Amino acid sequence: MTTNAVWNAEPEALADLLGELFAQLRSCEARIGAVLVGIEQRGVMELFGYRSVARFLEHLVDLPRQAAEVLVKRARKLHPGLNLDGTPVPPLAPATAVAAREGRLSNPMIDTIVTVLRDVPPEHRDRVEQDLLGFAADAGHKQVAVLGARILAHLHPDGQPPQETEPARPDRELSLRRKRSGVWELHGRFDDETGTRASAVLDALAQRRSTDEGPDLRSPQERYGDAFSDAMDLAANSPELPMQAGERAHVMVAISLDDLKTGIGKALLGDTGTISAAEARLHACDCMIIPAVLGSHSEPLDVGRLRRLVPPGIRRALYLRDRGCAFPGCHRPPRHCQGHHIRHWSEGGPTELGNLVLMCAHHHRLLHRSGWEVRIAADGLPEFLPPTWLDKRRKPRRNNLHEPLPFAA
Repeated sequence: MTTNAVWNAEPEALADLLGELFAQLRSCEARIGAVLVGIEQRGVMELFGYRSVARFLEHLVDLPRQAAEVLVKRARKLHPGLNLDGTPVPPLAPATAVAAREGRLSNPMIDTIVTVLRDVPPEHRDRVEQDLLGFAADAGHKQVAVLGARILAHLHPDGQPPQETEPARPDRELSLRRKRSGVWELHGRFDDETGTRASAVLDALAQRRSTDEGPDLRSPQERYGDAFSDAMDLAANSPELPMQAGERAHVMVAISLDDLKTGIGKALLGDTGTISAAEARLHACDCMIIPAVLGSHSEPLDVGRLRRLVPPGIRRALYLRDRGCAFPGCHRPPRHCQGHHIRHWSEGGPTELGNLVLMCAHHHRLLHRSGWEVRIAADGLPEFLPPTWLDKRRKPRRNNLHEPLPFAA
């Protein structure tokens, strides 16, 4: 496809083309693996004079030796081989090899399945492989890895002891300044202990979110900026946060009801800042509300009582039902999440369990700005409909990463 054709093509057509090309690429790589195993069985030394197939492939197609070794190692798990005495060695994942030749599996998916099967007893291996392949049809390799880990947990329960660290001498400075443009600048220096803890928190929050909506294309700086914002949300929601002027620390956002309903216009942020009405609409899914009636000159005529839009009882029910961000493939726990109104409350959507879903800030924004949709299924659990460019059938997807309740069936 030429550059002009790419510019003129519909998004769905481009996604279809990429899917077809990657399927062909994966199928070819699987066939290459089968040929390499065949060469190894016949004897690469006898055929070509090389000591290893990887070294032969390195010189034949100018492939880095490490990449060639990975390719050969993967192929050995998918295809039958021979022992040194000539006796046959059955493949570890024969059904996975068939799916790979059809171009249905990525290399990370193959590696994930092989890693799980390696620790599964032989008598259960065929059944587990079929379960993993069936799940792989509609999930990414990270979700398949979680399913595999749960299967292995029944066989090899394990735990890791906590690690102890020694405190260092405190040496901490921090400055936070708002520029006229509305951008805030942060500068500071910390002792080793504080810096290490901050790095650990930000590293955990800044992980790439390559889930079912596609790869995470943010730069490292953008990911860590978003991680700092998430850390501020966690701190603001902590019940141990000190009071300020008799109230918990908060940021006031003022917006008219009409602008909130339409998502057009601006909202006042704090004392001097502004945000778009669309951004305010996103935050209004789960916030503290103070209704106010203003006069013609914006003077307050009547101010109502502060109330939580999602009350504590419903929030606890959300935590129990969704177990964290409900978006497919997201691992964020409940404390990182907000309650999203499926039908916005400003449009008459009720604040009840059947109209709410728990979502992290990243996927909350994604849902407000993309072709993804969410609904509550017949069994009372949230499910997400992908955009048509990702799945023409729009087959509903769910998050399987969170541990189910201990009494769930």
